[in-house]
Amino acid sequence: MSRMVAGIGEMVLDIVFREGQPQAAVPGGSVFNSMVSLGRTLGRTNPDVRLVMDSQTGDDAVADIMTEFMLKNGLSTDGIQRVHGQSAVSMAMLDANNNAHYEFFRDKTLPPFELPSTRFEADDIMLFGSVFAVNPGTAPQTRALARRAQEAGGIVYYDINFRKNHPADPASIEENIALCDIVRGSSEDIEGLYGTSNAAKVYEERIAPLCHNFICTHGGKDAEFFSPGVHLRLPVPHVEKIVSTIGAGDNFNAGTLYAIVHHGFTKARLAALTEDDWRLLSRHAMAFSANVCASMFNYVDPDFIESL
Repeated sequence: MSRMVAGIGEMVLDIVFREGQPQAAVPGGSVFNSMVSLGRTLGRTNPDVRLVMDSQTGDDAVADIMTEFMLKNGLSTDGIQRVHGQSAVSMAMLDANNNAHYEFFRDKTLPPFELPSTRFEADDIMLFGSVFAVNPGTAPQTRALARRAQEAGGIVYYDINFRKNHPADPASIEENIALCDIVRGSSEDIEGLYGTSNAAKVYEERIAPLCHNFICTHGGKDAEFFSPGVHLRLPVPHVEKIVSTIGAGDNFNAGTLYAIVHHGFTKARLAALTEDDWRLLSRHAMAFSANVCASMFNYVDPDFIESL
């Protein structure tokens, strides 16, 4: 079955620092990381799947680096809006545990982001999340695209990816959740929003009325999977040497979407996920995430697919 996966979100050049020294400069952005990993996996195992990134960049050398990188990794650049100005750059500071803390540098004079022209068909997939999904300058366009996907019978996947230093509130995030078939959040996300890391409580009271399927990750601890009548805990794989956790959540998303497409999950099947379904989806999600944690980069290794 020919399908499309479209991601909408920010594109950033991440400059990674450890102990005050730059270690690497890599194209990034939460959804972008996921899409690159899909290009390196779905792009090889399912070449008839179209992979589209909807975003905005400047017209500078940073944009050239990122768009060339997209093409090299099997992503369409048709959805990239190149406008006059500077592309976004971030400084990712790794602490002693290799967790990242960010400082972002954005050109506030860029023209408004326009609603992408991407069109969906039944069982196509849209991925969105993070700041892009709640920022007043990009949230309306993102939600409009999600509604377009839903109206066409597509699958919508949302990664909350909320951070306390970003302005957002539960109402804004729940507006996004209501557009989705699957939502993922970390224990940090839900604690920041609802004052508790009790995923079962948050699912029952805040998410289930809006979206049937919820994944809650807890860093290196068991991940939890929820759908009507199902609450499953599964251990995450051990990573011998963690190099960076920057792309862990992004690649958990990529692995889930890889499994959805590769194993032929439809929108109808996602409406009634069983424990066995979650085990199949989670196996890929955790493998993608573990691979990235053992690397300095934000996406799975180019030859990672050979290990699946």
